[in-house]
Amino acid sequence: MMLDRESEISNLLKFAVNSRHKFGFAWLDDEGRIDTKKHLELWITARMTHCFALGSMLHKLLPESECAQYRELAIHGISCLCNYFHDVDYGGYFSAISSTTGVASGRGERKEAYSHAFVILAASSAVIAGVNEAEILLEDALQVSTERWWDKQSCMVKESYTRDFTECEPYRGLNAAMHTVEAYLAAFDALEKLEYLNRAKHMVEHVVGEMASASDWRLCEHFSISYEPLYDFNKDKPGDAFRPYGATPGHSFEWGRLALQTVVTCRNLGIEISESVLGNALRLIDAGKRDGWCRDGAPGYVYTVDFDGTPVNHSRMYWVACEAVVAACVAQKLDTVNHLKWEHLEREAMNFLETYCRDQPGRYVHELDESNKPAFSTWSGKPDIYHTLQAMLIDKLPASPTFALAVRGIFER
Repeated sequence: MMLDRESEISNLLKFAVNSRHKFGFAWLDDEGRIDTKKHLELWITARMTHCFALGSMLHKLLPESECAQYRELAIHGISCLCNYFHDVDYGGYFSAISSTTGVASGRGERKEAYSHAFVILAASSAVIAGVNEAEILLEDALQVSTERWWDKQSCMVKESYTRDFTECEPYRGLNAAMHTVEAYLAAFDALEKLEYLNRAKHMVEHVVGEMASASDWRLCEHFSISYEPLYDFNKDKPGDAFRPYGATPGHSFEWGRLALQTVVTCRNLGIEISESVLGNALRLIDAGKRDGWCRDGAPGYVYTVDFDGTPVNHSRMYWVACEAVVAACVAQKLDTVNHLKWEHLEREAMNFLETYCRDQPGRYVHELDESNKPAFSTWSGKPDIYHTLQAMLIDKLPASPTFALAVRGIFER
């Protein structure tokens, strides 16, 4: 029996409430308690803020008391991003702060395009949810993105900086670019400024329209500053959480889905987008399943493969199955000829999540080994509901706009 997604949306948000911390939202352990050994991560606080903004608008699904609670949590998240994560001296946002003092130090002082993208996403979703406090945050986050992260020459984004923005990392990564596409699409929905849609379109055209077919639809994610592929990057770190060696099937699902959403948004506005993007996006999603699913005889999507398609890291990350669900649902709406194929992918990924990853209502084991037993080589605890919440919402939403505006249109009274 397929998981009741509406009930699971409620379960996920109730579980996430436990992450509230005076300085933001904290990393939760396996039991759903705050892990006091870990710093507060910018990407977690921003993602949780985004999720609570979505929850605040689910009026046709959740009791009003819960929607009000999630609105207050979204406001809390916006306040913490402004007051604790924002660097008043040099601008931008710290990648992590101390859970004890609320102050950044060491690694946490670095500025990261990846984490910054989620600040834009959180602020955009909160603006759409009617959180007035979010408007100033969104304006600042977009200004910083324009001044520090957006590379006009390549129409892509830079990766990271020292705190004072004087030294830029000599590396370019598709993970940061992918989530910046997501952020710019959300910012366009919040502000209706074509500048951000055009940036997302340029990145999608470059990555999905031009780069995706190399290595038989296996995206190289690591590049030099001149965008020469670094095929051996992190070969000694196949389990890295954000920059693993090889190609990542889960990112094929995400890039494919974001490209499809970009195509629909552009078409709805009469904006031209490369004809190759639609077909390539569907091929990328196909490749994610081909390279990821059941590669070693057991259900689940392997984390990474090399550029010949041989599995490198056999761990199953829950988020990959979530993104397979989201990609399959969006593909069904655009590729009606192959609807049954995408429907099968959706069911396959949902069944895997329910059978192997879900240990309690609203709680998902973040990493499994190749035998589908809990593992901790890359992830510990349950720090995130972002992927899962979107997977549970997507079948009720259109392909465009992005999550917050779509949720407001369907679930608000």
